[in-house]
Amino acid sequence: MTFAFCLNYNEFMDFAFNKFATSGYQLLDKYQAGLVLTGAEVKSTRQNGLSLRQAYVSVNYSPKPEFYLMKAKISPYRFAPRTDHYDPEKPRKLLLQKAEMRTLLGKLEQKGLTIIPLRVYNNRNFIKVEIALAKGKKQFEKKEDLKKKAVDKEIRTRLKYQ
Repeated sequence: MTFAFCLNYNEFMDFAFNKFATSGYQLLDKYQAGLVLTGAEVKSTRQNGLSLRQAYVSVNYSPKPEFYLMKAKISPYRFAPRTDHYDPEKPRKLLLQKAEMRTLLGKLEQKGLTIIPLRVYNNRNFIKVEIALAKGKKQFEKKEDLKKKAVDKEIRTRLKYQ
């Protein structure tokens, strides 16, 4: 008995999710980027040791522009030999295609736009980051969203119990 293919149990598995991204930002475009990690960081990420709580994406314009994931905390792998000199919030390089980099750099020149990470997930054997070009919401926009969510929730509960 043979099978055509076998799915790995963690083929498309989310490791971290930035749940505050949609409440504070209006998402414009989404992109997929690779993440440069060491072996122990990969193992820690697969054991849910990654946090995107205050993470953001920064651009380094040294000789050529490079994108870095900043303030993303990867806790040290507990079976790694010595982690005395390990910095859990060090900048980690993002791997993007040249065309995507050019479009992001062009759009970042507009005032009020930033790049934030949305989620970190496993795509086959690679760890990927979904990043989004975002515009920060004003305080009144956040309040309007909360009111809209409350009204939608009330409508759903009333329809459910009728």
